Amino acid sequence: MPNPKAGTVTMDVTKAINDIKAGKVEYRLDKTNIIHVPVGKASFTEEQLADNFQTLVDAIVKARPSAVKGAYLKSVTLASTMGPGVKLNVAKLMN
Repeated sequence: MPNPKAGTVTMDVTKAINDIKAGKVEYRLDKTNIIHVPVGKASFTEEQLADNFQTLVDAIVKARPSAVKGAYLKSVTLASTMGPGVKLNVAKLMN
């Protein structure tokens, strides 16, 4: 849904369109603190998917509040739209 906080409701339409075409992605938590965000499309190469995923993980880790103690990412599961999920090693993602 369009939302002023996400920048989809704005008077500067050309800037909003250029941001979206450049690949701007918003992510938010649901009630159970799970992030659901697309990483790519089936037409992307393995390198593009890996770069997108690493950029997403870096953005999430960078957004970590300083008051949070302990493990920030407890588990990471990557899944296609209707496929099974694959659990990833969180320790390897943080390096």
